[in-house]
Amino acid sequence: MNPYENAALPIEERVTDLLSRMTVAEKAGLMFHAMVAVNPDGTLHEPDAEGGMFASTNWLVREKLITHVNILTMAPVPPATIAEWHNRIQELAAGNHLGIPMTISTDPRHGTVDNPATSAAAGGFSAWPEPIGLGATKDPELVRAFADTVRQEYLAAGIRVALHPMADLATEPRWARTSGTLGSDPSLVAELVAAYVQGLQGDQLGPDSVVAMVKHFPGAGPQKDGEDAHFPYGREQVYPGGRWDDHLKPFEAAFAAGVAQVMPYYGMPVGTSYDEVGFGFNKGIIEGLLRGHYGFDGVVCTDWGLVTDAEIMGSPMPARAWGVENLDRLTRVQRIIDAGADQLGGEFAPELVVELVERGRVTEERIDRSARRILRDKFRLGLFDDRRYVDAAAAREKIGTPAFLAAGLDAQHRSVVVLEAPALPLTEGITVYLDGVDPVVAARYAKVVTDPAEADVAIVRRGTAYDNTRTTGFEAFFHAGRLDWTAEEITPVLDLSGKLPTVVDVMLDRPAVLTQLAGTVAGLVGTFGASDEALLDVLFGRAAASGTLPFELPSSMAEVEAAREDVPNDTAHPLFPYGHGLTWPAR
Repeated sequence: MNPYENAALPIEERVTDLLSRMTVAEKAGLMFHAMVAVNPDGTLHEPDAEGGMFASTNWLVREKLITHVNILTMAPVPPATIAEWHNRIQELAAGNHLGIPMTISTDPRHGTVDNPATSAAAGGFSAWPEPIGLGATKDPELVRAFADTVRQEYLAAGIRVALHPMADLATEPRWARTSGTLGSDPSLVAELVAAYVQGLQGDQLGPDSVVAMVKHFPGAGPQKDGEDAHFPYGREQVYPGGRWDDHLKPFEAAFAAGVAQVMPYYGMPVGTSYDEVGFGFNKGIIEGLLRGHYGFDGVVCTDWGLVTDAEIMGSPMPARAWGVENLDRLTRVQRIIDAGADQLGGEFAPELVVELVERGRVTEERIDRSARRILRDKFRLGLFDDRRYVDAAAAREKIGTPAFLAAGLDAQHRSVVVLEAPALPLTEGITVYLDGVDPVVAARYAKVVTDPAEADVAIVRRGTAYDNTRTTGFEAFFHAGRLDWTAEEITPVLDLSGKLPTVVDVMLDRPAVLTQLAGTVAGLVGTFGASDEALLDVLFGRAAASGTLPFELPSSMAEVEAAREDVPNDTAHPLFPYGHGLTWPAR
């Protein structure tokens, strides 16, 4: 037994021993956090030909010596199958020179939004509201319970790094990633982020923990004009209200809670004292602010795809090297390392790190600093000891349990925000006409008819409006632009409400402009990833109405455009203010 394999020794001693045995190529492999596909049958992905979105898993692990992978499931894959896949990739990695175990990560998997760049729908995991819905509950204990459930379900599947929570503030209403935030109020979001980190990691990182990788430092909310930094037209972050410090408060709470890892965003700060380059390349942000000012010595992993141009879902995607687009790939990697990052997300080019060391452009001592941080977390998670493999059969019993499903449903109830309620709550047994609601579910509450003329009430579900001209491949997953409906979109709802009392629910993945509906319908509700069952439980009074808005709802797009991107709840005359929500107890 080598010292690094001896669980009785202190972790730092084990890390030092393992580092002494590693080649530069093996250390470089640690510094890449690549994407891998999980086949629907749980086998390792091996593409039929070169190219495509995902590389060969065998090639990444055995040839590139990658030991951190972010799983994507492009088709439904049951959690127990993910556990089987996990054991297969761990077995593959065990055959390498030093047998360094894999660390498996994922974007959120417990909500409704299914975006290959940001989150996956719950599938067989327990279903909860989107993070912004947790923000609508304003309850740190609920958020801690949610994160603890995520921890238990991830552990059973072999997932040990959560690429969440987002500690960004929802200060720019048009931003496409608002649903992943916990709201707009800096102080409340700080409380919720701390609870989230504690639920995932516990009091300290250990064998029963899931690493929280908090993102996107130093706060990705103030996107210029609400555009997203995945794309060149959204690369700028701006601070016209001078609220830079507000956006740091949730991260400060995460640091106090002991968060193990941090991800900077793609965006580049404009009009600040920092270099106008993407945060992943920004030495003043990572070495200066994060490591120097805050004293953070955990793993810093860049957001995905800063170095390599790619094609995603048929769309060409330039590397998100904002402000340093002129640099070649080798120099981009050098710039990221010099800035203080430890890992490159979504990349698999360790040969570039090896070349930098061989050319003397980066020292092996600098590589060792990152390797030490990365290995320390593997040891703390118990991956070198008895936590390398999971019991795939037991995963079926530990994930999506009745207790977890019930807790998720209760959280969905608590996230529902009743904005107006002239005719709410509804009486069970009435006759209802449905638009966007599953009639099988609704039949448990009322008599369902297909002719509005025969109904007592109509129940309609809609999503927040967005610029639906952006339909090309990857870009189509990011709902951006306008927040108000066109006449063509809203007229059917208004016509229906003119014929019979109509209750309208809007999925608020962003702060919708609801002026066209306010005061004209029998009930107006905002949800954040609530099932039909959760919504109807509240509408019919089976569950209490208790949620309140996690951001304000603007009255017009003109007011949105006049507001400052970095200032919370900054429109002049909001239709519904932050914290608004009508309440009633369960019947």
